[in-house]
Amino acid sequence: MRVLLVEDDASVRDALVRDLDAEDYVVEVTNSGEEAGFLGATEDYDAIILDLSLPDIDGLAVLEGWRNENVETPVLVLTARGSWLDRVEGINRGADDYLPKPFRVEELVARLGAIIRRSKGHASAQIVCSGVVLDLVAKTVAVDGREVELAPLEFRALAHLMQNSGQTISAHELMEHIYGVHAERNTNALEALILRLRKKTRVSLIRTRRGIGYIVDADLTKGEK
Repeated sequence: MRVLLVEDDASVRDALVRDLDAEDYVVEVTNSGEEAGFLGATEDYDAIILDLSLPDIDGLAVLEGWRNENVETPVLVLTARGSWLDRVEGINRGADDYLPKPFRVEELVARLGAIIRRSKGHASAQIVCSGVVLDLVAKTVAVDGREVELAPLEFRALAHLMQNSGQTISAHELMEHIYGVHAERNTNALEALILRLRKKTRVSLIRTRRGIGYIVDADLTKGEK
């Protein structure tokens, strides 16, 4: 899952990048409200983590700008502003959740995962498609009750496809969500990764649309546990 982190405190930013990377997130960072406004409006993120105390533009103004441009990416607001009035203002301007500083990273990861799942129409951490059960919290995959071991990149790819079942995901988008925007992109490597996923799951879950991308059929989704 691809996340934009907007935070001007270098120590907080570096710690979050490390912790989110350990949770299999692809994290891009900026400490500029202006750059964040542009990135959030033009790039495809699963979620945005937004600190309100930015050096150039107030974070709430950045958030309001996204919503005025109909950017629907879920936003988790971080702030040292602790009053309930500040939290209400953030929610009213379009925040999906609000986490006051200081916080435990475990809570941030839980809240981040929850707003991403809600934005994609999933009520729980488990997604079930054609006998494949993917658990976004436990980071596990089981096929017909048998746990399958996936490498981190394989899990990221399968999670993105299953979370967006029914949608054709281009190779470009999928690579950004599993490798990151700055990583060297190789369609041959992506095709090899998809082949490995098909062999490991042993079901007709991921279909290729030649010249377009990959899709997990929505009618294969049998609900959530």
